[in-house]
Amino acid sequence: MIISVGSDHAGFEQKQQLVAYLEEAGHQVIDEGPQSDDRVDYPDFAALVGKDVAEGRAERGVLVCGTGIGMALAACKIPGVRAANIINAQFAELCREHNDANVITLSGRFVSLDENKAILDTFLTTEFAGGRHADRVAKLNALDHE
Repeated sequence: MIISVGSDHAGFEQKQQLVAYLEEAGHQVIDEGPQSDDRVDYPDFAALVGKDVAEGRAERGVLVCGTGIGMALAACKIPGVRAANIINAQFAELCREHNDANVITLSGRFVSLDENKAILDTFLTTEFAGGRHADRVAKLNALDHE
């Protein structure tokens, strides 16, 4: 799978480790930065990853900041992105099954690396359930054009 990854300074350390984890698992990673833990603005990197997903250069996106909240808010501004801030594997499963989330945002400060790896594994392996959820996702997507 092609996965676009980005962070801000607060998520930089975990981003680096998650990129290595994804590559070791055989995924192709687009690292949208940053390349150091110098202070940066999270919307810039959320936009890069979001556009990679929305424009088809990546199948999924992963963003890491201090809480994941700011990244989710910013990524959802990109039409075609359904980003969810996730703090455990069960939520990762549900965001894929029910919402067809294509970008996940993670906390680099409040969630351990091991837990974020488990979240990421679930996010990447869970399929969208479709069915009754498909109409709801279609309504979400329609909001991009209002």
